[in-house]
Amino acid sequence: MSSKQILLRFESKNGQFRLTVKPTDEFPALLPKNLDPRTLTLSNKPHAGEDRLLSSLNGIAIERVGLKHGDKLFIKYNDQPPTNSALVALTARPSQPYNSSNRLDGQPILRTGDLLVPPLPPTLPLTTIKNAWEVVKQSPLDDRLDRMDGKVPRPRDQKMCKHGPKGMCDYCMPLEPFSPKYLEERKIKHLSFHSYLRKVNSATNKPELKSSYMPPLNEPYYRVKPDCPSGHPQWPEGICTKCQPSAITLQPQPFRMVDHVEFASPGIVDCFLNFWRLSGTQRVGFMYGHYEEYAEVPLGIKAVVEAIYEPPQIDEVDGCTLNSWKNEGDVDEVARLSCLQKVGVIFTDLIDAGAGDGTVVCKRHMNSYYLSSLEVTISARLQAQHHKATKWSDTGRFGSDFVTCVVSGDEDGGIAISSFQVSNSAVEMVQANLIEPSADPTVMLVCGREEEDGSESRTRYMPEVFYRRINEYGASVQENAKPSFPVEYLFVTLTHGFPKESTGTFDVSDFPIENREAIGEGQELRSVAKKLGVSSGKVEREKGIRSVADFHLLCFLHGMGILSQEEESLLCHVARSHDFAEGFQLLKTPGWATLLAILQESGNAGKRPPKRPSPPSFLAMGDDYFDISERLAKRFKRASLK
Repeated sequence: MSSKQILLRFESKNGQFRLTVKPTDEFPALLPKNLDPRTLTLSNKPHAGEDRLLSSLNGIAIERVGLKHGDKLFIKYNDQPPTNSALVALTARPSQPYNSSNRLDGQPILRTGDLLVPPLPPTLPLTTIKNAWEVVKQSPLDDRLDRMDGKVPRPRDQKMCKHGPKGMCDYCMPLEPFSPKYLEERKIKHLSFHSYLRKVNSATNKPELKSSYMPPLNEPYYRVKPDCPSGHPQWPEGICTKCQPSAITLQPQPFRMVDHVEFASPGIVDCFLNFWRLSGTQRVGFMYGHYEEYAEVPLGIKAVVEAIYEPPQIDEVDGCTLNSWKNEGDVDEVARLSCLQKVGVIFTDLIDAGAGDGTVVCKRHMNSYYLSSLEVTISARLQAQHHKATKWSDTGRFGSDFVTCVVSGDEDGGIAISSFQVSNSAVEMVQANLIEPSADPTVMLVCGREEEDGSESRTRYMPEVFYRRINEYGASVQENAKPSFPVEYLFVTLTHGFPKESTGTFDVSDFPIENREAIGEGQELRSVAKKLGVSSGKVEREKGIRSVADFHLLCFLHGMGILSQEEESLLCHVARSHDFAEGFQLLKTPGWATLLAILQESGNAGKRPPKRPSPPSFLAMGDDYFDISERLAKRFKRASLK
């Protein structure tokens, strides 16, 4: 045969591939290193063909077997067990570009220096729970709202109703909580979560059809689904219509998980703003509180903020950088003992107007932005860490109750609070690495298919992204979101406010706030002693019981590690209930006695020694002063320095 190169086709359990070889090449040269030669068999047919072990063809050239250009062989083999957990990267010839058809034994031939990226691990949205409505444990508030009827009652219409006082017609029958007419009358922009749930469930499950129950809620998932049943290799080696995500069409989310943010006391926000007033730099804090029913919206939910904890951070005039928060678990434990939880994040964006009257610059308004693309990305990552458990989803979770509050200037130059939540689509797009923030705060960038070095991305699959808008003719049109789209499609607005009467669990904090060393404010033992009414001579017990209702003080005492778990639980209960009977029970515990003893000792150690009396002046001593000076001079005259 001629020495011209020929093409051989191979088919194995991992797929098909082709090799360009010379007729004089020997068979062992075709064997990859990750295969066992004792188990590899060549055949001319897929079944019932002439099978021959490759080891028996050792030293035999291809032309001696009679293979011609374009012939196809079928191979069977077993993989060698890996020697370590590292992935083996195969290299290709420089002349061969990387594509889906360039494979060797079912593995793609990569460019020189390119490494095989492991597939994305399965995530929780893919884990379906069988009979989630029986297994998943919701919050007591969600269970209570599920049992409520939720319909909006209407009085009898004097003009249209023709029936008696016990009758009902279309003009006076109760409205559904998702009624567009009622929402328009009350100027409610977004449905509450449970109203949206009733609307979706009524369309998904209809008892009159006698069909099986289907969970009405489904979280968006914009990543390639692992373990595809089609049998092809996982992404990025293979993909099909069953595992690839569909095109994304963005539209404003019609509902919100939380409808209202209520600060239990104005002093909570005022203490948080004191850092900006003293330093002129911005500040970030995490809000701790609980969730309650919100009567202003049908089946509504409100987040009640009881305290703001400020984690370690580096504050600047135009932003903040969060440091490692090592005691986050301890703060969450104190909140749990106080029947609280992390409900959101709050940050400032304030610039003094320079007028000297306390006004600030209005940066966020209708013609600029309300929430920047970077802030949307950060909020999405935080919401992804705080999922909402619900039995109405086949995955056992849906969305998040985590909220974001921004303290900035309003159009009148005053300080105002704005509350937001990122949509479920935005959370999934951030997790799938499909979007990234832009230098322009009003737009969000769509990531491309290429990496920074220009190569095609092998860590994410980029579906098509569209969004709908109203054009200049008043028609709804669909546009491609690449390269950027307005950030307003990714969040919903919430209302906020303060109660008429302060009913907060904790008092306004006069204890030093944590992580404020930049403005000369630190938490020390003497601050604890002053807060609890402890001095070197006496202990004001009643003042100590009243003063423990401070979240920052509770976190500091937890960090000291003096109280036992039972004593700390009792302390948090006293701080929450303000019960003097249990407060005096706390005073009798050994841990609290140890704490008081430490505070008393620290007060004595920090007390300054009494000053020595100053010598009388020479004017008051008169002639005696000169006699004393003469005797001192004679004494020093006799002294010798040798």
